[in-house]
Amino acid sequence: MRSKRRNSARTFCLSIALLFSGGLIAHSPSLPQQPASRSAAGQSAIRITTELVVLPVSVTDRDGNFVSGLALPNFRVFEDGRLQTVTSFQQEDTPVTVGLIVDHSRSMGPKLRNVAAAVYAFARSSNPQDEMFVVDFNDTVSLEPPSGAAFTNDPKVLERAVSAVSARGKTALYDAVAAGIQHLQLGHLDNKSLVIVSDGGDNASVHNFSQILELARRYQVTIYAIGLVDSNEEENPTALLRLSKDTGGIAYFPGDGDNVTDISKQIARDLREQYTLAFPPEKTNIAHPFRKIEVKISDYKRGKVRVRTRPGYFGTAQQKQSALPSERNAS
Repeated sequence: MRSKRRNSARTFCLSIALLFSGGLIAHSPSLPQQPASRSAAGQSAIRITTELVVLPVSVTDRDGNFVSGLALPNFRVFEDGRLQTVTSFQQEDTPVTVGLIVDHSRSMGPKLRNVAAAVYAFARSSNPQDEMFVVDFNDTVSLEPPSGAAFTNDPKVLERAVSAVSARGKTALYDAVAAGIQHLQLGHLDNKSLVIVSDGGDNASVHNFSQILELARRYQVTIYAIGLVDSNEEENPTALLRLSKDTGGIAYFPGDGDNVTDISKQIARDLREQYTLAFPPEKTNIAHPFRKIEVKISDYKRGKVRVRTRPGYFGTAQQKQSALPSERNAS
């Protein structure tokens, strides 16, 4: 059994290492996908190339309400301070590929029934064309295939996937997020997001926080979080806050009187109430591969607005290999 677990950890790390070396992958539906290649462990490595950076952009007023009716001329996109030419623009309710990363560690036992209901509500509130899947985790990570398919949009299938694993063991949050990012690459949609339901703690992962944040940024994944925080000293709401903020998402921390189901609906609404912009990345050799992005709204005369999107992306001019602690953690 110990040998089997070591081999499983080593295979998982090889797959994630391929993700780190794959480069910019925000893909356009009009561009063909490259054939899958085989890793040394026998798994398929998905590689998708593109010439566009895709940005989901949320625009809200001072009360937090979505600002609809904006057109392409209202948006100005800057990369490292330089104005870019937006070549693709879509308004509102663009389908997304979404992974639901659900904590099943021992401390989540009393909460899982409400979490399953929240997942069901999230799916019912989402775009019917969304591609969705569930990753359950405790001290191990379990991708729950929806009826043998890579994705589903059936709320009941997703609810059953959350209920398929009991609450036990430790918390491998970062490994679960890595698995979610990997599975997102099988999707066919430009916008890719993860919704984490957890207390933010981690005491069993091969990966660490900085590696996961780099993965999410490199593969242009927006992360939302529902932090079910009590008073456990192993909880880490700061990790959920940073993962969300640094990828263009939002972290929610429901109190005693808050309904997790309502929050899941709010996240589904936020994903549907977005604009999607795309532009070709600058092909320049710069010292730092992470390109900072800023989106501004112009010619809007109905008051101040708040713009939220990811803070940047990794350029293709300088790709770096990120060493993963596979041997140390698999032993």
